[in-house]
Amino acid sequence: MSHKRVPKRKAAIAVGSVAALGAAALLLPNAMASQTDAADGAAPKTLKATDASDLASQLQELLGDAFAGSYYDTDKQQLVINVVEGDNNVIIQAKKAGAAVREVDNSIAELKAGAQTLKAEATIPGTAWALDPRTNKIQVTADSTVTGANWNTIESTVKSLGAGMATIKKTEGTFKTFVEGGDAIFAGGARCSLGFNVVTGDGTPGFLTAGHCGVAAAEWSDAEGGEPIATVEAATFPGDGDFALVKYNDPATVAASTVDVGNGQTVDILQAAEAAVGQQVFRMGSTTGLNDGEVTGLDATVNYPEGTVTGLIQTNVCAEPGDSGGSLFTQDGSAIGLTSGGSGDCTVGGETFFQPVTTALEAVGATLGAGDAGAGAGEEAGAGEEAGAGEEAGAGEEVGAGEEVGAGEEAGAGEEAGAGEEAGAGEEAGLGEEVGGDELGGVDDQTGNGADDGTGLGNNENH
Repeated sequence: MSHKRVPKRKAAIAVGSVAALGAAALLLPNAMASQTDAADGAAPKTLKATDASDLASQLQELLGDAFAGSYYDTDKQQLVINVVEGDNNVIIQAKKAGAAVREVDNSIAELKAGAQTLKAEATIPGTAWALDPRTNKIQVTADSTVTGANWNTIESTVKSLGAGMATIKKTEGTFKTFVEGGDAIFAGGARCSLGFNVVTGDGTPGFLTAGHCGVAAAEWSDAEGGEPIATVEAATFPGDGDFALVKYNDPATVAASTVDVGNGQTVDILQAAEAAVGQQVFRMGSTTGLNDGEVTGLDATVNYPEGTVTGLIQTNVCAEPGDSGGSLFTQDGSAIGLTSGGSGDCTVGGETFFQPVTTALEAVGATLGAGDAGAGAGEEAGAGEEAGAGEEAGAGEEVGAGEEVGAGEEAGAGEEAGAGEEAGAGEEAGLGEEVGGDELGGVDDQTGNGADDGTGLGNNENH
């Protein structure tokens, strides 16, 4: 394993107006307008997405059965609450709390009942459905494999739910989990991505990844053919989620709560948060690096070839094989999800589904690691040189995921391994030289395929 020194620095998430290209540019926080309420307290508040998610949870509890979903209006920076028509007191309560209110026809209970009908009558591989509060309907999606009698079944089941309850659409490609032989974290012929470092229930270090990675192999390495550095403690897939807890074999490992976004730079992960429809999110994976998009549906059910998975987040963020387990997060450092699977790729786009982090943490009894804990087990003494992590590295030089948790130079996602120097999100793979800093937005056309589409993410040799 390499001992080469590479200067590291935290990604500067600076406030300012910067003209930038690609997902990296969007990591700059939006300037937030002051929250000014009308005299009667009824004007919608201007909120950050994470604050809107918190308010939505509070209002869901307050409004009870009248709550019919919510979403985040990115343009107006407002929380929109759906309420069932007919209860004026509920509308007043939601407005006083600072939400914009919209009266709708379908209750959450009715939408969930519709989803249960789909599960009972139309559980067909290649289909998925999720609650879409922006339309107040169930969004049903069928991939390219759903044809003939299967398509007729889906179509007739949607129709049986009644007018205004569900919509159906086709998507290119096929729904599949994103595991592939290659890089980042390895087990035999499988490659996945590290999601988030955590502290397990017994106080030892570990990390979250996709459940279908956890059931594929019991031991994982940070280098292809390398010695195992972590062992699966628990894994769920298929069924009620797609998540796994993997414990580092060395209990002295100090695993930083950061996401490596390439070019030796990291974003601190400060908390776990619920997803909100309309929320802007970023995904980091060992194949395609950094990509962004928005949440499009919640409580999604996906019928993979291996089986049905429930309780997922639906997004329009792209992903490809090898990105499984990778982190979904926000610009302000909230852990949102773990990459599960989907359709399409980062050339044509597609839908990708994510395991909610909050659900995974609760299920395995883990918590996110401390953001300032350093990383890895250090270079030779289990705690790095100065801060338990070497030179500000996300995971130490000889630990778990290379120099910056899952994307070091020669460990876990090394050079030419999806998130190292020449792949996915490395030094010349679409993030420029100074992600989030003075030179933000310098997206290079050096991704390995000459792509110049503004995303900075091209196909690398490990796809």
